[in-house]
This record gives sequence, structure tokens and C-alpha cells, in this order.
Amino acid sequence: MKKSTKRQRKNSYTHKYRSNSELSCSEQLINNKIDFKYEPYHIGYEWFENKKYIPDFLLPNGIILEVKGRFMLEDRKKHLFLRSQHPDIDIRFVFDNPYRKLYKGGKMTYADWCDKHNFKFCKLNEGIPKEWLKNVRNRN
Repeated sequence: MKKSTKRQRKNSYTHKYRSNSELSCSEQLINNKIDFKYEPYHIGYEWFENKKYIPDFLLPNGIILEVKGRFMLEDRKKHLFLRSQHPDIDIRFVFDNPYRKLYKGGKMTYADWCDKHNFKFCKLNEGIPKEWLKNVRNRN
């Protein structure tokens, strides 16, 4: 198991716990002379829900274009779940701005996230790459 590192608290508590309820629980354990460890490690888990994904655009060559203005955490999680469960599906992102930061004040951009997770992407106003459109029948 992985040793935890304490997350930075956003509260103003004068104790090491994340809530006054945790403090109260620790006091009860101490009063009962129980030797305990607080947040000793991380335990990984997977969260499964039955969800459905509706692709934005499906090209005749099988490529799915997912168009994003904002690329929220839920979207990113969804696409990682989709990739792990359907590795044969080719989803590519078309961003308004792939260089927008994932979080205010953060360093990672939408483009960085795609590179990290091996998703292809393009910038909408620069056009969809021609190689993505190969073997695609033109509309009459």
C-alpha cells in the first residue's frame, strides 16, 4: 500500500484533522487508550456507474471527434474510463483552446493532458487535420 502524503487543508483548524468530527473521534480513541494511526495510507478503488457516452461526430473511418470548449474533470474521467473499457475506439479531441489550463493557477493544459494520456487533439480554428479525414467519404 502507498504511504499517504497529507493533503493541504483549506480549513482554518488549529489541529491536524480534516474536521472537528475527526478530532472528536481521535479524542475518544485516546481516552480509551487505543493506539491508532491517522490517514496512514491510500487505498485505491474504482468507481463504477452505468453511464452512456454519445459521441459528438462519428466519421466513416471510425474516428470519433469530441468537441470541447471546456474540458472538465468529469469529462476527463469519462474519457479515461472509456479508453480503459473500449481501447479499440479512436476518440480525438477538437478543442476551442487546447492550451487552456485544466485548473486556475495550474500548469497542465488540455493539450498536456491529451499528450499524457495518448489522445490526439487539434485546435478548432486551425482546422481538423487532413490525416484524420483520410478514408472518409465526402458528403454529396
